[in-house]
Amino acid sequence: MITQETISQIQQTADIVEVVGDFVTLKKKGQNYWACCPFHNEKSPSFSVAPHKGIYKCFGCGAAGDSIKFVMDVEKISYVESLRYLAKKYSIEIVEDISNYQQKQEASTNESLYIVLNFAKNYFVGQLHDTEEGKSIGYSYFKERGFSEETIRKFELGYTAHAWDGLLKEAKVQQHQEDILEKAGLIIKKDDKTYDRFRGRVIFPIHNTSGKAIAFGARILTSDKNQPKYINSPETEVYHKHQVLYGIFQAKNAIRQNDNCFLTEGYTDVISLHQAGIENVVASSGTSLTQDQIKLVARFTQNITILYDGDPAGIKASLRGIDLILEKGLNVQVCTFPNNDDPDSYVRKIGGVAFKEFVSNNTTDFITYKTKLFLVDAGNDPIKKAGIIRDIVESISKIPDGIKRAVYFKQCSQLLDIAEDVLITEYNKNTLLQRKQKSKEETEIYESNIILDNFNQEQEAPSQITLSNAIHVLEMELARLIVNFSDFKNEDGLTLFNYVKNEVHDIQFKTVEYGQLITYMLGQFADQIDLNELKNVEDVHMKNRIFNLLAEKYDLSPNWFKHQITVPAKDSNPFINAYNVILKIRLRHIREMLHENQVIISQTIDDDQLFQLLKVNMVLKNTEKEVAKLLGNVITP
Repeated sequence: MITQETISQIQQTADIVEVVGDFVTLKKKGQNYWACCPFHNEKSPSFSVAPHKGIYKCFGCGAAGDSIKFVMDVEKISYVESLRYLAKKYSIEIVEDISNYQQKQEASTNESLYIVLNFAKNYFVGQLHDTEEGKSIGYSYFKERGFSEETIRKFELGYTAHAWDGLLKEAKVQQHQEDILEKAGLIIKKDDKTYDRFRGRVIFPIHNTSGKAIAFGARILTSDKNQPKYINSPETEVYHKHQVLYGIFQAKNAIRQNDNCFLTEGYTDVISLHQAGIENVVASSGTSLTQDQIKLVARFTQNITILYDGDPAGIKASLRGIDLILEKGLNVQVCTFPNNDDPDSYVRKIGGVAFKEFVSNNTTDFITYKTKLFLVDAGNDPIKKAGIIRDIVESISKIPDGIKRAVYFKQCSQLLDIAEDVLITEYNKNTLLQRKQKSKEETEIYESNIILDNFNQEQEAPSQITLSNAIHVLEMELARLIVNFSDFKNEDGLTLFNYVKNEVHDIQFKTVEYGQLITYMLGQFADQIDLNELKNVEDVHMKNRIFNLLAEKYDLSPNWFKHQITVPAKDSNPFINAYNVILKIRLRHIREMLHENQVIISQTIDDDQLFQLLKVNMVLKNTEKEVAKLLGNVITP
């Protein structure tokens, strides 16, 4: 169990801009930094990082948190793993509570998987370098491919012997549990037999963006027709193939520096290019591109260059997936190599410098490349050409940027020898059909929701809905003031936190979300809030609300100050804001009491009881007028 002192040190040391910047390209705007959100697809930035508060917030999907939460969500790891990641990044020593040490045995499944996968990686590396079979077969293979010792070590390449249970036996010696080994995809249980998944193959570890081994690819070196050439780890809790790109850990810094990502198909393409000094390269491992993989690249650059071998059939098979890149707003270029060479064989043939020069001189944008490629097949066949035009228009329609679309329409009209307005008309027709279909689907969903709402719950009275919504907004604003300005002091040295505590001691908060949070904060702290302690609250929903309250969507541009333009600041005096909010909460409570009292009056037939209720109504009305007068409101009779 990591001590609270260590957690506090990590929280205080971790720079939210540095942490998020490892995964997303941030741009400063005002006091905050902005980027496209790494947690959902978007075309314009709504993801904000506030360095002075140590938090991030996406105003699109609602994701929010601090450095620890960001690493948890972006890497899909546990709280403890996130703490260890940040501790390693900032060279902070992890101190554990010895009295709770046995809790390490109760680690989450994910942590246990990472442990056994790391063990397996080290086992495979040891087999390659420290055994005769590994040296004579595995190491020799890598050397024949031209990989240097440094490259082999860099990618942690390995080997596994032909034995059925070599890894399993060593795992038992190291006291790893069979069920975890099976969940990690390292062993297979079948017909009362247990054996290693990977046997007699060279091993390519697959890493996540933080460098942890999460899976393995393995290539057989014999010509056994009964065995597949490559086998891979199955999907596990920590390995989802559609979310991973081979080599992303080794390439991410170079991708950011070059502002371009080379995309290949195989492991050896990536490794050979790295060895030739071209490090901004990843591989899809022979699978079609997925949205998650594109989002992964988009963390580091908006530019992708796809490196194809010269096989036209293979290229055409993968073109559909590339439309997804256009749809996400990324810029796509394509480069193919002569004589059916792939990036691996071509870079070994001509060297890194000549390879870079070739790619620079032979890349073309994806739309132009696709148009020329398909025109060769169509020849003079008008039917085929019409089909190509529709296919190209469909690809261009994926591009969200209107200016880019216009440029491609103009360019393709020349390549296809067809009027530009014909292409645009086809695009408009497709767009209209898509909108109609989307509108139909949304209508069906809306109607089904209405049916469910009417079936599941009764309608509230309109006045009740208005009052309840107002209370929700007011309690949310009061919670925001407490979270952001608890230590703000007035002229007498009174903190806003203590001011609020004194003013609301007799108020019964109504909402579960923010009333509960206000009650918790006022009861948990003495004079002001300890923000680090507040961020560590165990209730996940409450924690998310705290991060949301800390976030600010808008910030004044520095140009306003430069040109001496001043505007009233929203929180220039939090005490006045708190005073007004508390009065409004009291006013809403009084109105709710009035409403309830009037309902009872309308149902009462006993004269004495009615007289008492009318007296209460008069007191409430007078109180309402007094509170409204303090707020400057006018109460109509």
